[in-house]
Amino acid sequence: MSQLISSADHFGFVLSIFIFLLAVQIKLRFKLELLNPLLVSTIIIIAILLTFKIPYDSYLEGADILNYFLTPATVCLAIPLYKQFSLLKNNFKAVFCAVLLGTISSLGSILLMGFFFKLPAEHIATLLPKSITTAIGLGISESISGYVNLTVASIVLTGIIGGILSDFVFKILPIHHPIARGLALGTSAHAIGTAKALEMGEIEGAMSSLSIVLAGIFTVILVPIVYEIFL
Repeated sequence: MSQLISSADHFGFVLSIFIFLLAVQIKLRFKLELLNPLLVSTIIIIAILLTFKIPYDSYLEGADILNYFLTPATVCLAIPLYKQFSLLKNNFKAVFCAVLLGTISSLGSILLMGFFFKLPAEHIATLLPKSITTAIGLGISESISGYVNLTVASIVLTGIIGGILSDFVFKILPIHHPIARGLALGTSAHAIGTAKALEMGEIEGAMSSLSIVLAGIFTVILVPIVYEIFL
């Protein structure tokens, strides 16, 4: 079975797309936040690879093409932002301060937990870019000697957890303003959070898209400084 699969150059790509679409239908059917399509599709694909003993390298050979879509997919998030540009212009100071403080909080929490659990500097460096989009986080992790594969995993998990818990957090605190919701999701849960924000509304999606860009810029600037000072 594994030999048959490995000969199919695009197996990983086709499997990823098919399973993700299946996971989306599962989410729509049961309407549970825990059934995040990215989480469900990841679990199903891992189960398939283990069950049929398909080498990960064989799967990645075809699925790796999806990585090329990361950057253009991120750029496409500018569309809802453009539609709500006047809203951004009227609230720029609040947006700027909120995303900056959110980025600082993210980096600070990783440092505190890293020191508390006495993690090696490389492990802390690996987790510092957890709240920004993968396209940016990979470069940051590599530049500060982090483990790139673990950085990807932490970014994905952060986004999934943010998307799953967002409704609960907004209800408990409570947070009802669409700008605040969008900024919170984009700053803490990057592109996956933005997908959730777009489900909530166009304003939430636009603000979340903006947050990804600003959080990425702030993180690129702050992470090397934090690394040099504390690690």
